[in-house]
Amino acid sequence: MFGPGCPSVSQKADTVKDKVTEAAAAYPQLSQLVSAAVRAGLNGTLDGKSHITVFAPNDQAFQKVTASQLTSLLKNQGELKKVLTYHVVDKQITPDELSHGSFTTVEGSKLTTSGSGSDFKVNGKASVVCGDIKAANATIYVVDAVLRPPSS
Repeated sequence: MFGPGCPSVSQKADTVKDKVTEAAAAYPQLSQLVSAAVRAGLNGTLDGKSHITVFAPNDQAFQKVTASQLTSLLKNQGELKKVLTYHVVDKQITPDELSHGSFTTVEGSKLTTSGSGSDFKVNGKASVVCGDIKAANATIYVVDAVLRPPSS
């Protein structure tokens, strides 16, 4: 794992045997993401995939979204699914691939990654605060912003 936010993120020593939803639930910083995924009915879908990458917005990321935007997003399951699947790439992305990455998300749009060392950005604005967290079927990169698909 790498990144400035790693020490404050982890609650469980090893999530490598856990499916992605359970692995994310072990991190208190990801509680809003986990509850949004469950609300959107995505937990089974995500746990059923293999070798995925999740750019996981932490709770601070959700706090940056206005209350009215968040309420409307949580009420609209279709839009919530679209936003959440924009954070998921159907392949395992290694830290080496983040420096100049362009990936097609499960939602269908592209997202880009850039940076080096332990300092990476997603779409030029969200910072990876803790990266390369291993789950049984996923690699998780915790980010500090909720990403929006271009069409959203």
